[in-house]
Amino acid sequence: MTFIRTAHDRAAGRLDRSADWLLPSLARMVFAAVLLGYFWASAMTKLDGPITPSIGAYAQIFPKAFEAAGYDVGQMGLWHWLVVLAGAWAEFALPALITVGLLTRLAALGMMGFVAVQSLTDIYGHGAASGAWFDRASDALILDQRAFWMLLLAVLVLKGAGPISADRFLRVETVRLAA
Repeated sequence: MTFIRTAHDRAAGRLDRSADWLLPSLARMVFAAVLLGYFWASAMTKLDGPITPSIGAYAQIFPKAFEAAGYDVGQMGLWHWLVVLAGAWAEFALPALITVGLLTRLAALGMMGFVAVQSLTDIYGHGAASGAWFDRASDALILDQRAFWMLLLAVLVLKGAGPISADRFLRVETVRLAA
């Protein structure tokens, strides 16, 4: 029995030591493979030019206010324009930063806020079904799916970008320059 416990403890120790570089590296890889394209495609629907939000952007981000304005962009205020523009650019910038591993913790935290706002807008603005946790069905597009997104982003907030990242490169170069 002692042999089994010792072997287990040795293996667990190796896994613990590898978690600091493996988990964030895998999290960034999965993010890039699964969510980068999703967010970039979504951002593309929101812009007609670098600072020109599309009509669809207002419908996506402010569905009830845009409907109340008769779907007339001219009736939307400066605040709406700024939020739509910031949201569109956040959908480009934050996933790109996570993918290359630059300012990863901050970008992942920003994405967590973005996903929370996106989910609330989907549920309360568009009337999407949120689904339910612990219901034996794993296909609720809001609660189930986005819980996994948040877990993935939480790994990056807590662990950072991992060894193959711009964050690590810049930190190493900064230490070399200071020494």
